[in-house]
Amino acid sequence: YEKELYDAGKYLEYNMVHGFSVELAEALAEVVHKQIRMDLDILKEDEGATLRDVRMKRYHGSRYSFGYPACPDLEASRELFDVLKPEEFGIELSETFQIHPEQSTSALVVHHGKAGYYAV
Repeated sequence: YEKELYDAGKYLEYNMVHGFSVELAEALAEVVHKQIRMDLDILKEDEGATLRDVRMKRYHGSRYSFGYPACPDLEASRELFDVLKPEEFGIELSETFQIHPEQSTSALVVHHGKAGYYAV
């Protein structure tokens, strides 16, 4: 749909749809991360056992994605794809190890209480 808008020169609509879809993907990642914490029973004391109070990046553990400072090697995505086979759902890895569609995301979720963000 985004491509249709862009190709038709509807740039405002394209940017609104694109921006919304990117934010929606990030919000869904937060919801899935909260669900994992609920399933493992490792919620923080001030965190309710419900998906109604998902809070961005204020939780037990960390979520690392390839291409960011803690996991800078995008090529590692190939191994993740080999295991999870997201191609079955229409998610592909480019020759430069970018995930397509762009709004797709992957992460390694670490639930140790002292896990934090760092650069390699």
